[in-house]
Amino acid sequence: MKLNLKRPLVFFDLETTGTDICKDRIVEYSLLKVMPDGQEILQTRRINPTIPIPLETSLIHNIYDEDVKDCAPFKQVARELDQFLKGCDLGGYNLLRFDIPLLAEEFLRCGIDFDIDNRNVVDACRIFHQMEQRTLSAAYRYYCDKKLENAHSAEADTVATYHILMAQLDRYEHTAVETAAGVEEFPIQNNMEQLHKFTVQKSADLSGRIVYNNVGQEVFNFGKHKNVPVEDVLQKEPGYYDWMMKSEFPLQTKKVLTRIRLRKVQLS
Repeated sequence: MKLNLKRPLVFFDLETTGTDICKDRIVEYSLLKVMPDGQEILQTRRINPTIPIPLETSLIHNIYDEDVKDCAPFKQVARELDQFLKGCDLGGYNLLRFDIPLLAEEFLRCGIDFDIDNRNVVDACRIFHQMEQRTLSAAYRYYCDKKLENAHSAEADTVATYHILMAQLDRYEHTAVETAAGVEEFPIQNNMEQLHKFTVQKSADLSGRIVYNNVGQEVFNFGKHKNVPVEDVLQKEPGYYDWMMKSEFPLQTKKVLTRIRLRKVQLS
């Protein structure tokens, strides 16, 4: 099956020093750009994270400090990578919870504002979990009837995700899902906007610290002010803003918080 694309779709996967979006760094990325005409461009690159890779992490992705000591740090490839992704929709496996927020942090450290507001994001993991509830290796076996060789290498995982999405479209394009309102819909279509709606849970920031309530207000999604509108908290407890800005929250979360604060000031 050929994907029905209006603009390029870039599947990507990151291997990192760990899972902390604020502290950890990229050690390898792989990108597969699928063009509307079906052309595929695969790009894989290792990165010097400038911090040690913990042994327990290296044992998972098989990338050690020695392997990346002579590689370029992210700041040297950031502009080139940003250009490669410009104007593209994004695809991947579990990229909304980890890969996109961490990539955005790396870009912000280099002064690049990586924005996904005007992109479609297609997460094969979300489709898989909602339709079958399994893991990447199991998904590849289930949908593609193949064993995933070299799992936890960025390139293998990236290419496998691309093949999984195409198989999901073949399998589910005519499968109905009942919504909470009891209406039958066919959410899996060869259409990136539709897949974006099905797989993305919209939040105000990339890491999900600030989300939208059922009337479209930004609310905190953690701590003592969970589910409380951000504007209300900033008005009643101004010091909360300063605490968050000085604490180890993602830079992108702080950017969104500042935007809400400035908007409130302008409206006053």
